[in-house]
Parts: sequence; C-alpha cells; structure tokens
Amino acid sequence: MTTMRDVARVAGVSAKTVSRVFNDDPHVTDETRDRVRWAMQKLNYVPNLLARSFRAGADAAVGLAVPDIADPFFAIMTSSIEEDLIGRGMAVVVTSLGHGGHERQSAEHERSALEALLRRQISGLIVVCVSADQSYLAPWQERTPMVFVDRAPRGLSGVYVIEDDLGGAREAVTHLASHGHQRIAFFGVSTPVATTRRRLKGYRTAVAENGLSDHPDLVCMTTESPGESAAALMKRLAAPDPPTAVFSSNIPCTMALVLALHQAGRTDVAVVGFGDIPMAEALAPAVTVLDQDPAGLGRIAVDRLLQRINDPHAPLQRRTVLPVHLIPRGSGELPPA
Repeated sequence: MTTMRDVARVAGVSAKTVSRVFNDDPHVTDETRDRVRWAMQKLNYVPNLLARSFRAGADAAVGLAVPDIADPFFAIMTSSIEEDLIGRGMAVVVTSLGHGGHERQSAEHERSALEALLRRQISGLIVVCVSADQSYLAPWQERTPMVFVDRAPRGLSGVYVIEDDLGGAREAVTHLASHGHQRIAFFGVSTPVATTRRRLKGYRTAVAENGLSDHPDLVCMTTESPGESAAALMKRLAAPDPPTAVFSSNIPCTMALVLALHQAGRTDVAVVGFGDIPMAEALAPAVTVLDQDPAGLGRIAVDRLLQRINDPHAPLQRRTVLPVHLIPRGSGELPPA
C-alpha cells in the first residue's frame, strides 16, 4: 500500500510537507503544493481514507447530488468530480434532485434522495441543494463529512463553495449599460435556492448604479420552466417600450431565450447569460456569457471534502467564493435596436 513517505519521495519533499499539503496549510508554496498533488495522483494516494472507512464501517465512495445531470453546468462539474475522485481510488454515487419548483415537493424530494445516499454509509457527500432548508441534515453531518456547492446550506452550518453571483450579475448589467442599453430585462426561474436571488440583487444594484429603468415589468421570475421565460420575453418584446437587452440568470433559461430570439428573427436584442451554453460561439451573434468554471468548482469541492474526511476536526475554511469572468462574444455588445 502506498504510504505518505512514498508520496514524499516522488515529490521530493518531506512526509510532513505532504501532510501539510493535504490539510491545506496556507504556508505551503503553490509550486510545492502542485508537486505533492501530482505525486498523490500518480501513486493514487488518499491519506488515511480507506483506514478511516474501515474503522467507521463506511464505503470508500462519495455521494454527489446535483439538481439535473443534463444541465451543462452540472454535467461538467460532475465529470470533474468523478475524474478527481476515481483517480484517487474512490467511487462516486450520483443522484439528481430536480430543478426545485414547488417548495414543499422539492424539499421532500431532496430530503428523501439525500437520506437514501447517506444510508449507504458513504465516506462523504457533495451536494447542490434545491430546497430552502437543509436543517434535517444536522444529525447526518455528525458522522458524514459534507461539502455544499454552488449555493450555501440554509438552517445548517457547513462548508460550501459558491460563485460570485452578485458581482457577476452586476458586471453583466453594467456591461450592457456601457453599450447604451437603458431597458435591461432580468429573466430567471423562481426556485427556493439562493443563486437566483443573489443574481437578481446584483442586477438591481447595477440598475441603480447606472441610472437604468427599473420598471417592474423588466423583471421576469417564472415559476414553471425556461420555456415559460421564453414565452414571457416574446410577449414583452411585442409590448410598447420593450427591453433592448436581456440578462439571463442561468443556463437553461439562456438556452431557451436565445432559441426563442433566433426563431423570432430578433437577434437584435442584446443578451448576456450567467454560465456558458453549448454552441454559444457558433451562433450569430455568438452569446456573451459569464464563465463559471464548473470544473474548477468541482475540484475545489473535492479538495474540501477530502480534507474533512481525513481530519473531521481540523479547522477548515467554511466559505469559498470563486470569481466569474465575462466573455464578450457579440450578443452582449449589440447596441440598442
């Protein structure tokens, strides 16, 4: 069995340095950290993980729960997490929680799905919540390490990794305003989760900062599906004083809106979407987006979880916020029609 000393020998460092890297010691240089992680992956080394699993009666497997594996964002994140964990000799059990929607139904489905995973005696859990309350996970958290991704847990204190939803939305709207747009619409699907609310807050902050129109009709939060958002956009474009630009708060919504605009021949409407979409660069105009780096999000989630599995009582950064980056491709740079 590979030992910490084997990793240290391959990486050219001491065993103590290997331990410091695995425990995310901030005093380790990036070069040393990369070298040790490379050696860990090369030797398929997971410190104490299997031993701890046998002692606790748990499997060397991690549960992963996402809203929808078909969503491009969560598909990329899932692939990254699977590749990372399988490379470390661990299995991954994936389940879908659904998009949210009716609050009571989403809460019941999330709880039953996650508790079914937790009863499998998994070593840890990575979860993207869809309901408004995760307090029911408190007793499970006592024995199973957890990391929350894309949105923080509510009713529960836990380690989580999220994106800068507020700052990204603010940047997107400011970008559209810099190209002359005064009436910028916000589109999203209403769910119990916090990401849409944070992005709406960023939108409203930018509207106020740039002196833009803040008419209530410019904010569209549908309750059913992205297709409903697309129908609502077409209705607003046909009304007097329509929006000249759109900020879409998630990938499924962006895909539906862009398709509807192309089908209606309204590619003159400027669009910025939160999250990259398939074929975005192949469209005319290509779609301007805020890039979330779902693969990077997955890698950090795995690092945080393995740190917690290796030492459940070690101090660990509770909140990690990753930046998002605007990728201008054409649709977000169109002038007002």
